[in-house]
Amino acid sequence: MDPRVLWLLLGLGATGCGIAGAVLPLVPTTPFLLLAAYAFARSSPRLHAWLTSHPQFGPMIGNWQQHRAIGRGAKRAALFVMALALATSWLLAVPGWVLVAQALVLACVAIFILSRPDGPAGPQA
Repeated sequence: MDPRVLWLLLGLGATGCGIAGAVLPLVPTTPFLLLAAYAFARSSPRLHAWLTSHPQFGPMIGNWQQHRAIGRGAKRAALFVMALALATSWLLAVPGWVLVAQALVLACVAIFILSRPDGPAGPQA
């Protein structure tokens, strides 16, 4: 099978997950769209151009590709959703060891997110 077909399928699947993440709580958007852009760059210049020029998703992807940066709004949203996920687990009375494991993973992700620059001056995605 042509590797470009596999990259295309991965890109389409990641785009679908990213779009779902834009409307569903607790489902990430950015990582899936970054994966989709990577896969489309290897399989479909047309879909790569569509995704990177998309009015909502394009700036976020460009900010990461050009500056390895995460905009302030995206940082705030990610931290809020992570806190909400941990609070929901606590309210659902999940076992303590699960809460501790979840808190450790989310703390590592939060450290990574907060350690990224905000990107160039101007509107942040």
